[in-house]
Amino acid sequence: MLELARASVGDIVKRPLRKLAASSVGVLLGLGIWGNSSLAEPGQGTRGSGGSQESSAPPLSIREAVHKEARELSFSAHKPVDEVGSVAPATYDEYRRLRFQPTRALWHRRPPGLELHGLPLGWLFKRPVEILAIEDGRAQAVKFTGADFLDEREGASDERLKAAEMPLSGFRVSGPLNGADKADEIIVFQGASYFRALGRGHTYGLSARGLAIGTASTKGEEFPSFRKFWVEKPSDQANVITIHALLDSPSASGAYTFIVYPGSETIIDVSATLYPRQALPEIGIAPLTSMFLVGPVNPVRVRDFRPRVHDSDGLAILNGSGERIWRPLSNPRKLQVSAFVDDNPRGFGLIQRRRQFNDYQDLEARYERRPSAWIEFVSGVGRGSVFLVELPTEEEIHDNIVAFWRPAQPLEQGREHQLNYRLRWRDEDPARFVGPWISDTRVGRAYHDEAGSVHVVIDYLDRERFSESDLPEAKASTSAGEIRNVVVQPNPETGGLRVSLIFDPKGKELAELRVNLSDWNGRVPETWLYRWTGSQ
Repeated sequence: MLELARASVGDIVKRPLRKLAASSVGVLLGLGIWGNSSLAEPGQGTRGSGGSQESSAPPLSIREAVHKEARELSFSAHKPVDEVGSVAPATYDEYRRLRFQPTRALWHRRPPGLELHGLPLGWLFKRPVEILAIEDGRAQAVKFTGADFLDEREGASDERLKAAEMPLSGFRVSGPLNGADKADEIIVFQGASYFRALGRGHTYGLSARGLAIGTASTKGEEFPSFRKFWVEKPSDQANVITIHALLDSPSASGAYTFIVYPGSETIIDVSATLYPRQALPEIGIAPLTSMFLVGPVNPVRVRDFRPRVHDSDGLAILNGSGERIWRPLSNPRKLQVSAFVDDNPRGFGLIQRRRQFNDYQDLEARYERRPSAWIEFVSGVGRGSVFLVELPTEEEIHDNIVAFWRPAQPLEQGREHQLNYRLRWRDEDPARFVGPWISDTRVGRAYHDEAGSVHVVIDYLDRERFSESDLPEAKASTSAGEIRNVVVQPNPETGGLRVSLIFDPKGKELAELRVNLSDWNGRVPETWLYRWTGSQ
């Protein structure tokens, strides 16, 4: 069993990490998402720009220094960072009692600007990371002591603990996101290559990762880690921050640059170069990780007082031909993997579409405030697949949803592979409002029909109301079994449209269902895709 690093100290309502079984194009930096060039063996000399030195001048630029360090790492065997557990809180409760004091933040000032907070080692976060601040072209090691943390643990009054350096497992950036007078959390990096961000009004939900390797494979998953960060001091006048990161794992190293633009939607431009130590056929680019426990697609899978429990309720794809696809998420009884083959997709994301408290009825988790995450590709990504991995879970503390892009051709050893994409943390996917979108999927037993048949209801909404005199036609298909009794009707309660159908599996255990609607008032509705399994 391997760990998905989900939680961070930046989340007030902490949730343990799950044990995962092996299992509109934006203006972006650099070239297209993929480029490559041959590598030569590195020459002799020191590695990197800052290392453990207290202060050092980087050669040429920080980005080049990070690339140099990642490139040289790829020519040597992987050496994992040792765990440090002797000085760190061992339990979840102890870890929550050790909190960074905001007034001790790096670059703290009033009125608030963008600032850096340290996250300590402890609980599930046992491997330290290096963090360097870049000011005036120089790299300075970021260090905090026990005095920089509010420590409510037993014995925490020991003055030796307050004076000792506090090893860090990550960091967060805070700033004036929801108002000009308060520094709110914006983005946090902690655990493996995981990071999470917030737009205005959001609470933490799904996560992104730098890279996924072997997700849901028979060989088991490998979790690359960001082991070193360089954070450029933001300008007092600009609401933007640049973060560089060194990624390392047994199969690859990498140099990453994140340019973060906080706002009503927080935008992150990601530019990275990967250096494979071996060929990488089972790679996951721009991976997103989320949770789906309960929803109308499987309301009795896990019994809960809340009608919905999820960080995301669907996978949205804008494919290379411009088709908008919506795939409702589910909590299956067995691991399932779906691959959506495409040429040059424009984007994909894990989306939290329902935005009302009544949808969830949870006063603590506030799932209606969880952000969606949308990946925008540069043109020319080539052929590959958007992958969706859904794992069974019985509790909401577990991440059981993963989505990523996998190119058709493996990443070659001995070559550098460049990738660039834009990551948007927002309420919805940008492509939703192009035409009618799917607001809900409900699946249940089909009464008065063949045993084993199911009743499927799909609700659509649009910026205009549907009328009974002007309805699109529905075309439904399945890879197995039979679909019948397809009905299209307006929904006067929502002003939208409802499509209902009966699906008879005819004894089959797996079927891929699809519904397309004809154009309506010159607008093309989303395509609905759904995987039905006999075990659900």
